[in-house]
Amino acid sequence: MRGGAAKGVFGVPLHNDGTESLVVRARDGDGAAWARLVERYSPMLWTIARGHGLNDADSGDVVQTAWLRLVERLDELRDPPAVGGWLATTARHESARLAARRGRDLPSSAAPVVAALDRAPDQVVMARERLGQVAAALSALPRRCQMLLRLVAQAACQAELAAALRIPVGSVGPTRARCLATLRRLVR
Repeated sequence: MRGGAAKGVFGVPLHNDGTESLVVRARDGDGAAWARLVERYSPMLWTIARGHGLNDADSGDVVQTAWLRLVERLDELRDPPAVGGWLATTARHESARLAARRGRDLPSSAAPVVAALDRAPDQVVMARERLGQVAAALSALPRRCQMLLRLVAQAACQAELAAALRIPVGSVGPTRARCLATLRRLVR
């Protein structure tokens, strides 16, 4: 990447590239700094909420609540460069609270099936069947694996995944490998 810090897939920096400055400027009422923070971290918050099986409206509530909590506690934030982890943890807690309140304990296994128009009907049927097998296997995984694999599918960086799942950064890779191995066994 030319002329900038390495970034995770959400666009979130893999190391501090001015996050602390953005947080300080946001504390001082800089609207542009707030906009940049929202742009940087909102995709991650949406992924966490959707990973808890929440619908669009509930996911929006989680995202909005996470930002509201940050506004309320911005002056108390001890480690401004870690604002992404703080937001991830807040979104995870709020998602779990809302999912429990709504009576949802497992994320939905329904996955949209999109077939290319140029595929033969038998290929479409086989692809849908395979997708159904994968969806069923995913729903049979422990909730923690389901959440991790959904976040990995959104390509969150290791630190974001660790914060969202409340596990050490060094555990993300091995946990991911175990979850994928279990998923492979279930699909076979």
